[in-house]
Amino acid sequence: MVFKGGRTETGLVLKYLLRRGFPGGRNGSVPQLLIIVTDGKSQGQVALLAKQLKEKGVTVFAVGVRFPRWEELHVLASEPQEQHVLLAEQVEDATNGLLSALSSSALCSAVAPDCRVEAHPCEHRTLETIRELAGTAPCWRGALRADAVLATRCPFYSWKRVFLSHPATCYRTTCPGPCDSQPCENGGTCVPEGLDRYHCLCPLAFRGEANCALKLSLERRIHVLFLLDSSASTTLEGFLRAKAFVKRFAQAVLSEDSPARVGVASYSGELTVVVPIGEYQDMPDLVRRLDGIAFNGGPTLTGKALRQVAERGFGTATRTRQDRPRRVVVLFTESHSQDEVAGPAHHARGRDLLLLGVGSEAVQAELEEITGSQRHVMVYTEPQDLFNKIPELQGKLCTRPRSGCQAQSMDLVFLLDASATVGPENFAQMQSFVRNCALQFDVNPDVVQVGLVVYGSRVQTAFGLDAHLTRAAVLRAMSQAPYLGGVGSAGMALLHIYDKVMTVQKGARPGVPKAVVMVTDGRGAEDAAVPAQKLRNNGISILVVGVGPVLRDALRRLAGPRDVLIHAAAYSNLQFHQDKLIEWICGEAKQPVNLCKPSPCMNEGTCVLRRGSYRCECRDGWQGPHCENRVLRGDALKARGSRQDPAGGLHVHGSQQLQRPGHPGS
Repeated sequence: MVFKGGRTETGLVLKYLLRRGFPGGRNGSVPQLLIIVTDGKSQGQVALLAKQLKEKGVTVFAVGVRFPRWEELHVLASEPQEQHVLLAEQVEDATNGLLSALSSSALCSAVAPDCRVEAHPCEHRTLETIRELAGTAPCWRGALRADAVLATRCPFYSWKRVFLSHPATCYRTTCPGPCDSQPCENGGTCVPEGLDRYHCLCPLAFRGEANCALKLSLERRIHVLFLLDSSASTTLEGFLRAKAFVKRFAQAVLSEDSPARVGVASYSGELTVVVPIGEYQDMPDLVRRLDGIAFNGGPTLTGKALRQVAERGFGTATRTRQDRPRRVVVLFTESHSQDEVAGPAHHARGRDLLLLGVGSEAVQAELEEITGSQRHVMVYTEPQDLFNKIPELQGKLCTRPRSGCQAQSMDLVFLLDASATVGPENFAQMQSFVRNCALQFDVNPDVVQVGLVVYGSRVQTAFGLDAHLTRAAVLRAMSQAPYLGGVGSAGMALLHIYDKVMTVQKGARPGVPKAVVMVTDGRGAEDAAVPAQKLRNNGISILVVGVGPVLRDALRRLAGPRDVLIHAAAYSNLQFHQDKLIEWICGEAKQPVNLCKPSPCMNEGTCVLRRGSYRCECRDGWQGPHCENRVLRGDALKARGSRQDPAGGLHVHGSQQLQRPGHPGS
């Protein structure tokens, strides 16, 4: 589509449609809808043509631009005119008004029952040119007599443009959207896709998941049946919220090789097992089947549902307790039961079912009675708080707690002394130590990234932060790290990490805590104190693991004022300090971070914090969100000129939402 200019010939358009019909249309066999977007100031007459078009069954919407001629828009539009005349500048009102009029007409099927059309007062604005009497002035006019001149005072006028507004009524359709409950975690932005679907735009540290949540896992055989209250007391909104929780839990916790199996049942007066345990093909199939679960209404008979779950919720196959998977019922409700729950709950627990309850504060006491323990109840106060319960539920489903800090993100670099003073055998013990440490973390691009640097005769990046995306890949790469020999410089190694490893360009993530764990015998560390402080000033924590019978002064200086130092008497003793090291790493993962440390801006650009985000101010000759693009000489002159706005202020590209340069979306 191109802008053509010229006159506003709305009448010619209407004539074309009357004579030839809609371009590509189906000759009136289906309803026809015409949306005219115009300033409503046609060069010709439109009233008769619009009337003829509407008599042929065409529904006409007239959408005004800027300061339209409202009388003409009303002539163009179908009845009722107030619902078919819209203003383009009020985009939300215009689109909602269009939906409102269509949903109440015969053209479209009715909207969802929980959507409603609302009228609200608004104004229609016009820009008019009016004439005002400015005064009088002497003027001369001819008289009937040829030799006479008539002198008189004549009025003179001034013309001015005025804004006029007319009270009107606008309409909007409001529906409960999938983003109303703020499902996206960790700073993600929810983007609705229709009435019941959404996707999340996630910060870099949490990309890859539908809700920007951490990827969890269940590592034992377990069958989980989600029991959703579908009664009238819970309301449709509460039921949809519970369904959304189950979908997000399944997406965050289950994987193709997971030993866990999930089922879903709903209840009001009767129990309905909608998704039997494990009877789905894959995750998309499970989500589709969850979407198809309908809200029933009816009484809240939680006790009856618990008794039916105990009898047939997990099938009828008989197994011995030793080979039977752990069976868990997760009850979602926001309303009190209308029947007795203590007896059925005791019966269910007697059938070797673990009962967990999730609900609002109003039903906390009843849930504790059902589950038999306060520890088995999760209470939320607002919709977003519910979705934050996913890690807590995962923890209650697992009997074997995982070590490490699984819920925290971090960029972690191990720095190993591979110089001749260490020797190849001790270096192998170092490798074993850091491999055991890496085992404790959930390595993936959204949680923990791990890098490895070795130094000796030279400094070498064994692998960078974004080189390996899984824990297994990191462990293999650690085993292949080279022993270098030679004389090592810890200071050069730390500077290497500062310049070439802990940078956004090499995979470090803005907004994620960063730490370096250095393992050395202390020789060659005399030059390391200043580079270490440079890293700390840039928001990167350092832990020094010193090995040897003597703790060298250079290592004490390297540890800095916080005395972040672990001393192992021998390389074979490193294993005994693993828990302390993991505890320190997890503590650093919880520390507040500065999005501008390390700076995500390239080529000496300046990082500026801005309301939970940042922007890069680039030096001359560079541009782009992270100053990553060189500007050619001609473009540089243009950029320099455009960098000043009309008021003389500095123009800077929009703020960045935690995105890595060089990756999609940056």
